[in-house]
Amino acid sequence: MSGRVMGDAAADFRKLSGLIRIVGHRGARGVFPENTMLGFDYTLAAGVPLLEFDVVLTGDDIPVITHNPTLHAATFRDETGQFITNEMPIRDLSYADLCRYEVGKIDGQSAYGAAFPDQAQVDGLQVPRLADLCALISRPEHAAARLLLEMKSDPVLAQDTAARAHFVAAVLDVIRSAHVVGQTVLHSFDWAILAECKAQAPEIPRSYLSIASQPQFQLPPDIPAHIKAEGGALWCPHFADITAADVAYAQSLDLGVVVWTVNQTADIDRMIDFGVDAICSDYPARVQRCLSDRGLRWQ
Repeated sequence: MSGRVMGDAAADFRKLSGLIRIVGHRGARGVFPENTMLGFDYTLAAGVPLLEFDVVLTGDDIPVITHNPTLHAATFRDETGQFITNEMPIRDLSYADLCRYEVGKIDGQSAYGAAFPDQAQVDGLQVPRLADLCALISRPEHAAARLLLEMKSDPVLAQDTAARAHFVAAVLDVIRSAHVVGQTVLHSFDWAILAECKAQAPEIPRSYLSIASQPQFQLPPDIPAHIKAEGGALWCPHFADITAADVAYAQSLDLGVVVWTVNQTADIDRMIDFGVDAICSDYPARVQRCLSDRGLRWQ
């Protein structure tokens, strides 16, 4: 076993007096290629130890870090250096197949690329394995790092209970083998996946994502109360869906409130005013600046 102290990682997403946490969304998607080791390295080096990212499973059962259950045309390039047009399901590819693609550039001609004009363009980056990130945060200098590990729901397999259990087991095997259980919070929009996480790993805290505009995920009328009843640690609503009263209510139930994805200064300031526990952003340095200007800390 690792010699590091194992604790409740969810506590490190909770605010303290004079302190609101910052979470780097997909590393720092606004400035570095998303869900890449380069982006995670940057975020940690910038003094933001809380990392949010997405995990899916390859056809040979390797948990990998990428946002979509399919290849993404705006960020995946083939062996000729061209952005792809065939967004194949990742479940149909081996990890070796996936490594044939590069993910360090963004297609500026796409609507997605136009949304991130400041993102660095880097050659030679591939989709990392979850094990690669776990190895990074296992280093002594990253003992403060925490993972907000989003389990991505594959729409094709959403009702397949065996596939869901297999996915969760594969992810748990990686984080347990790397001895980073105490640095991990399991996180999803698909609350059926979180129920499976609870069954297989009740000791690992869970974070419940929500967004009002996506009806495919059926939300209960009292979201915080439901999360509390499920034993959840964090509620992660879209920032546009909440009020200060919502935040106060969730916190009265002893839930941490982590809002996503907050990129504009006015919205960051409003979330600070609401008293949220943590702000997830594509631009963690912007959140640092807003907090610093108010005399607040993030670590």
